[in-house]
Amino acid sequence: MVGEILMGFDESTLAYDLQRAHSADIWFLRARFWLWGMIACVCSFLLGHSASIHFSIDLFGSAWNGFWNFIYSF
Repeated sequence: MVGEILMGFDESTLAYDLQRAHSADIWFLRARFWLWGMIACVCSFLLGHSASIHFSIDLFGSAWNGFWNFIYSF
């Protein structure tokens, strides 16, 4: 019911359309998946990068210093 209101189609219509989908339709579904996946990855990277700058978190520097502290501890 909510899906019909929000999306304009129900599950049986979607299943029927996917069952008889053309290969170009499947290509567009994959392309849309990859496009939104890349956009989500880039946005999450930028959000994490800006959060690390805002909160002064340096993960790479901490890992590098920890590596050298581990090496010099022997």
